[in-house]
Amino acid sequence: MITRDVAPGVTGITQASTNCYLVEADDGLSFVDAGLPRTWALADQAVRDSGHAWSDVRAIVLTHAHFDHLGFAARAHEEHGVAVWVHDGDVRIAKHPYRYQPGRPRLLYPLTHPRAIPHLTAMTAAGALRVKGVPSVTTFQDGDVLPVPGRPHVIATPGHTDGHCALHLADRDAIFTGDGLVTLDPYTGRTGPRIVARAGTKDRETAVESLDAMAETRATIVLPGHGEPWTAGVVGAVQQAWRAGAA
Repeated sequence: MITRDVAPGVTGITQASTNCYLVEADDGLSFVDAGLPRTWALADQAVRDSGHAWSDVRAIVLTHAHFDHLGFAARAHEEHGVAVWVHDGDVRIAKHPYRYQPGRPRLLYPLTHPRAIPHLTAMTAAGALRVKGVPSVTTFQDGDVLPVPGRPHVIATPGHTDGHCALHLADRDAIFTGDGLVTLDPYTGRTGPRIVARAGTKDRETAVESLDAMAETRATIVLPGHGEPWTAGVVGAVQQAWRAGAA
């Protein structure tokens, strides 16, 4: 599914309960995250619908490097020379997307949380088990304003992964929260603002602490890695996430 203007000049792309975003600016296009491998067709359509070509895509900026956010990054890099940007703390995962340790074994989650089954099944069908790593990446750190279309401001929000970041577009009153703050947890099927279950989150306590950094932006539009956009403000979303906890 492609949804135009989830924020000013931002297109949402959703497949298998996983989101990535296309940011339009005067100097070209940037993707925030790269979904799953089969998201490529939707990403290509979104680029063309914007009136641009892949030659106008300057960057894929990752909120984190888990396989369901890395999906078409290697292909875009190999076929079109698109630079892939990631925080220093997630470089290893970007190169080897299945070499990470979650906070809790995930194999039992479909049994204990049956509402997760449709989401996890769809992710598998969309290529979740065959994501290629990106051997060459460009790194960034907390506080950077990236020299890519949209000029996202990097806000370190570790916990989900060591290098997880939110990306703030202050001039568009929007924040990309990756999996640090979602409105759908694919591991449990639960909806509403929350952090992702321990099956996907490395350090729950740190992830909860990182919510404060997102709230400090006071952005109105929250664009998560999973689930619907939240337009009632990041502060309210963070308050709900605190109450929701993590499975």
